[in-house]
Amino acid sequence: MLTLNTKIAQAERIDGELELPYDQREKSRLRATLRSGEDVAVFTVRGTVLRDGDLLRGDDGRVVKIVAKAEATYRVDAADAHLLLRCAFHLGNRHTQAHVGQEGGVGFLRIRKDPVLKEMLEGLGARVTEELAAFEPEAGAYGGGHHHHGDDHHHNPLAPIPLRQKIHRPSDKKEEG
Repeated sequence: MLTLNTKIAQAERIDGELELPYDQREKSRLRATLRSGEDVAVFTVRGTVLRDGDLLRGDDGRVVKIVAKAEATYRVDAADAHLLLRCAFHLGNRHTQAHVGQEGGVGFLRIRKDPVLKEMLEGLGARVTEELAAFEPEAGAYGGGHHHHGDDHHHNPLAPIPLRQKIHRPSDKKEEG
């Protein structure tokens, strides 16, 4: 079985594609099947989230491209930016992962299908439609940023971090002293 364990930035050749929904792209250990039907084992550093278009090199040198699988989601559209911001605030207040997108110059949010959240968002005045789509939620302020196609800066924090500021993350090991 092919073992994929090294994330790489680019490759001259792609040898296969691995289509996964978001919840599987969050796992650091995974057994899956390439589009070709070949079984693979995926081993990544804990906390790694595989994004659409990421490349993994296997133990035999082959390169596999990650493809975000379409899944059941809700698209949240609003009449104006203020209402969309209110929706984003209320989703964040509930610690809900959200994909922030733009299409034709108009912003939208995408969330996993959840009827309770749909009702809340419609109560705020948003238009919520069910769709099968790739789900690529924001990584969060300390999650290394989020890659949007066309961005020149990849995996940067969403806000500058002062040089002397120590950011504590759950993954940090406790210092002995």
